[in-house]
Amino acid sequence: MTNNWGKPRFILEMANNHMGDVEHGRRIIREFAEVAKDFNGEFAFKLQYRELDTFIHPDFKSRRDVKFVKRFLETRLREEDFFALKDEMIRCGFKTMCTPFDEPSVDLIARHGYDYLKIGSCSFTDWPLLERIAATDLPIVASVGGASWEEIDRVVSFFDHRQKPLTLMHCVAQYPTETKDLQLNQIELLRQRYPLLRVGFSTHENPDDNEVILAAIGKGATVFERHVAVATEKYPSNAYSSSPAQFRKWLESARKGFELCGVANERMAGTPAEIAQLVALRRGVFAKRAIKPGEAITAEDYFLAMPSCEGQLLANHLSKYRHFTATQAIAPNAPIMAPALNQVDHQSDVRGILHEVKKLLKKSRATLPSSRSDLEISHHYGIEKFQENGAVLLNFINREYCKKLLVMLPGQRHPEHAHKQKEETFYIVYGDITISLDGVEKEYKKGDIVLVNRGVKHSFATKHGVIFEEISSTHYKNDSYYSDPVVMQNSSRKTLLTYWMD
Repeated sequence: MTNNWGKPRFILEMANNHMGDVEHGRRIIREFAEVAKDFNGEFAFKLQYRELDTFIHPDFKSRRDVKFVKRFLETRLREEDFFALKDEMIRCGFKTMCTPFDEPSVDLIARHGYDYLKIGSCSFTDWPLLERIAATDLPIVASVGGASWEEIDRVVSFFDHRQKPLTLMHCVAQYPTETKDLQLNQIELLRQRYPLLRVGFSTHENPDDNEVILAAIGKGATVFERHVAVATEKYPSNAYSSSPAQFRKWLESARKGFELCGVANERMAGTPAEIAQLVALRRGVFAKRAIKPGEAITAEDYFLAMPSCEGQLLANHLSKYRHFTATQAIAPNAPIMAPALNQVDHQSDVRGILHEVKKLLKKSRATLPSSRSDLEISHHYGIEKFQENGAVLLNFINREYCKKLLVMLPGQRHPEHAHKQKEETFYIVYGDITISLDGVEKEYKKGDIVLVNRGVKHSFATKHGVIFEEISSTHYKNDSYYSDPVVMQNSSRKTLLTYWMD
């Protein structure tokens, strides 16, 4: 799986399953190393440190009826024993990780040189402990079991302000965790709330359940923690720790999960088989008539049908922004081939125009209708010359009366033309404009009103940009007569957009 975090990370939690026996701990590490070597990913083995002489209250040290006191004391290791286990991890190719449960253990972890430090769910808001952890240089992995959003926010902010790398682990601190209590949607919520942090899953479900990790991967987890153990006649395993065989099946499910999910954080590329299938079903563009070299190809010149052939222009290539000119002769009914065309795509030009228009509208503080307004880009001499000659029209109302808003960018001109049926009144909303009426030019500013009678030839230009309202009688589609025949012959001088504010 490709993602912005690199390889998935698997954390093997030994906890106290070494049973206070160094050789047994080494055996666990070696047997799981044999499994891990067959799988792709970063594998880290994890221990837990507690300074038991101070961690357990003096009055409880002799108590064996308190579950955790009994467990911790019976599995006590010396510092040199922990060193031996850590060395075995490194020898077997694992990264090393350790969870401290008190301040002296943090110092010991730093001194022992672990690769990662893990914060358990019970310590997630242990602020004295967090302060000591923040003083280390180790990357931090933290389980959030039982914490509220407010608490998680505070911890994330705490480490963020100290520029400490942090991974968050969804965790249900229930050993083992029943399926109904796993709450895997929390993985997705954590990713949405903290998009800059890596998010994982610390799991305590039945070790024979290999479906849960598939769902966790689907939710976006890329770090996974699981308790591991090796059962012997002397040391039985608990209900939530995986044996090497169970761990192998769990990793096989993880591998399948990543394969199912595929690439992350980017759009997938279609497979060659998929692309070939889609192309075979797409309509090709065929000539209706004989087309000569140099002729512009319009919708009247072609028809769409299947099957298409390789290299042919497809219906998928057609858009109002793209214009085609033949460079070779094309026979009737023949496929129009892409190499036989000169293609110009104006989509980026339109986006640039919209950007400039929106910027000018925002600067002017002009009020637009809350309902949809269609937009018309007039590019009389081609969209590539829009910055010199053109205008943008927002069409608001066209009944017996008509209202539009016209926007011209700095330095633009609008060619001379007249209307035989329409009478217009311009109201200047913003900026400067020079209007020519039958050859007589006059400058106007914000607040001015200009009447344009039927048949009067008029043109306009702006130095710094202008926005003005056009209030008129009904607008007729073919009622603009331009003095320049080049404009009149340009049948593609307008680009119409509806959802232009999106």
